[in-house]
Formats: sequence, C-alpha cells, structure tokens
Amino acid sequence: MKNNIILIVNPISGDVDKSELIDAATVFAEKENLNLVIYNTSGISDSDNIKVLYNTYTPQRIIVAGGDGTIKMVAEAMEAHDVIIGILPAGSANGLAVDLNLPSTIEENLEIAFHNDYMEIDMISINGKKSIHLSDLGVNAEMIKNYENSSIRGKWGYALQTVSTLIDLEDPFIATITGDFPTIECEARMIVIANSQKYGTGVSINPNGVMDDGKFELVILKNMDLVVLGKIITGNMPIDVNDVEIISTDQAFVTTNIPVSFQIDGEYCGKETKLNIEILPKQLKVAVPNPISATV
Repeated sequence: MKNNIILIVNPISGDVDKSELIDAATVFAEKENLNLVIYNTSGISDSDNIKVLYNTYTPQRIIVAGGDGTIKMVAEAMEAHDVIIGILPAGSANGLAVDLNLPSTIEENLEIAFHNDYMEIDMISINGKKSIHLSDLGVNAEMIKNYENSSIRGKWGYALQTVSTLIDLEDPFIATITGDFPTIECEARMIVIANSQKYGTGVSINPNGVMDDGKFELVILKNMDLVVLGKIITGNMPIDVNDVEIISTDQAFVTTNIPVSFQIDGEYCGKETKLNIEILPKQLKVAVPNPISATV
C-alpha cells in the first residue's frame, strides 16, 4: 500500500504558473511509489478542507507550494497533528524558505520536501493570531496593504508599491513596549516581530533570529531617513545597528499612539494600537536541508 503525501498548491501566489512544479512533484511521487493528493487553495474554507484531507489520508508529510501566508495557513490547520511540512517556494516573497536556506531548483526542493530531516520551529502568537516568520507594524505593512490592492504582482509589484508607500508615508508613530525588560517608549517607523532573520528580499532584518530557541525579537526601526528606509525594506542595504534597537524575549506588549498598519507573514491584517505577543515553542515540524537540521 502506498504512503500518502498531500500537496497544497496556492495557484495565485507570486503570480507564478505552478503547472511545472505540480508536474515535477507528480513525477517525483510516482518514482518514489507515493500517492500524491493535490489540493488547490481557493481562499474559501481552505483550512477546513485541508483538515478533512488530512483525516482522510493521514499523510506523514504535507507539502506546500506557495509563499509564507500559505505555509502559515497549513500550519494552523495542522496544529493538532504530528505532521512534517515540506516547502516548495512559490510566493511573491518566500521569506521562510530564504531563512531555511532552501535551494533554488525544483528538483532539490522536492528531495528536501519529500525526504529530508526536519527541525521543530517556534511560532509567535500576536493578539491570538499565529506567525511563523516575520510580522511588523508600520511602513512595510503599509506597503503590503498597497501591494494587495494593486494589480501588479511579483517582485516588480513590490518594488512599485515600496516607492509609492514611501512617497505617501505619514509621520512616525510613538510606541510603548513592555515585558521582562525596561519599558521602552520611542518614535518608530516600523517594529518587526521576528522569529527568524530575513525577509524574502534577502535582507537580514534580525541578525539574532533563531527559529527554535524559544525566543522572538522585536526589531525597532526608529525615525530614519526615507531613502535609507526604502533601501532596507527592498533588500538593497543592511540595517545599521545605530538605527535600530533589538530586544530578544518570549513575551511583550506593544501599544501605539495611533492605529498603525500591521501584517503577519506577508498578509495585511488592518491597523492596530495594541499587540499582545508571546512565543509558542516548537510548534511546527518543517523539512530542511540536512546541514541546518540541528534540532530533530
């Protein structure tokens, strides 16, 4: 009897045709004598449908062809089950894949997603919503909102929205941050809640990020020059330690003086004035290249 593998495909992520990827996964599964069950997300009841699929096929692995938002949705649907998630990067920004050092070819990623070892990574709860990778308040979230409302997808769409967002940028906000550290009150352009290090652009926003250490980082980008800010969020310039403050903790509470745009794992969530944040240790098993897999 063949073992089952479920492949979750987000057909619209990254504005990329997934047919080549699906064909390659199908051929790979046949070669490995596996039964591949393919599910295309629609944005309607996907989480419930994936739970039904899991209960029907009880796979050891679920493979996700999409971006960070799709991975997060599958992880939340599978939170009650012991299943390894494999990643075939296929989003507009594949930040988690970048942080996991996943390779660039379909063939290599198929091998890892279907067969490789895994690491157990933390997740972050923010106002009861879960984040796997990077969430933030401020200019990047505003850019994501504008991107979601535009018709141009992919990296070119991100670049266009970065420019227009910076041109229309409002005054910085004032944030108060409390936790098991001295209270911080400061002006900020952006506060990143980071479980890992890099955005999908490759920029390292959080050099201290480790995804299985039971901690997250708050990366506070203060009232900096807009040109510098633009270069940072497009991945064309590393952050200067003088422009940021980084706090490593397992819980924190953030309040702002005005409602500020907020995003989780690349998906805009509206404006917020309060964020209650805590770490959720070792929530998710993710297939990784062997050298990274220190935690199994």
